Amino acid sequence: MRDRYWRPPDRGCRVPGCDGGNNNDLKRRLGGGRLIQNIVFDIGRVLVELNPQPIIDFLTDHGARVADIDALCTSIVIDDHECGRLDGNGLLARMAALAERSPALEHLQAKWVDMFQLHPPMVNLAHRLTEHYRVYLLSNVGDIHWAHLSREYSIHRIGHGAVLSYLAGVMKPHAGIYVEAERRFNLTPAQTVFIDDRAENVSAARARGWHGIVHSGYAPTLAALRALRVDC
Repeated sequence: MRDRYWRPPDRGCRVPGCDGGNNNDLKRRLGGGRLIQNIVFDIGRVLVELNPQPIIDFLTDHGARVADIDALCTSIVIDDHECGRLDGNGLLARMAALAERSPALEHLQAKWVDMFQLHPPMVNLAHRLTEHYRVYLLSNVGDIHWAHLSREYSIHRIGHGAVLSYLAGVMKPHAGIYVEAERRFNLTPAQTVFIDDRAENVSAARARGWHGIVHSGYAPTLAALRALRVDC
């Protein structure tokens, strides 16, 4: 049976204590304080910046009435896509139906993925942290965007695994996606910190007993990690 959660091919966790054992080396290095072993990153507006204007302009040029990305996502019921109930082709069909002049689906898809820009400081931070911690991704994402992010930016190579909403069948901030991450990666909530740009998603993680950082930029996130005695 196909695993519902992506893991990097041919790469084991190299972090001491990754099997759930006692990590005395990390405890000594962090001075015996609260031990963070797991660092979980959101993707959008954390590891990559988002500029949805190209898809908004494209649809507007074809006669659609969409003021911004929030209005577009509401119109196409993005939750259906990012929970895996609607595949990429179905999503594109919904977007095309908003336009008075139907666009070619290949052009529509090109604009739908043309909204990302890698945020190197955060990506480099995530890679650095994998040397001493278990690092995971937890994202509300659909199949088209995930394929693009993996192909163009190698996002799938960050950390030790990912829980993706379109495969999990549940989205943040629903508790179920955090429960699945805990189960899948054997996370101890008190030893886990979650970094996300949306306060409601961080609040949901904290309700599970995780630590949480509302991401607003590289420097404040770095400071917040250091406040948790994360070596970064």
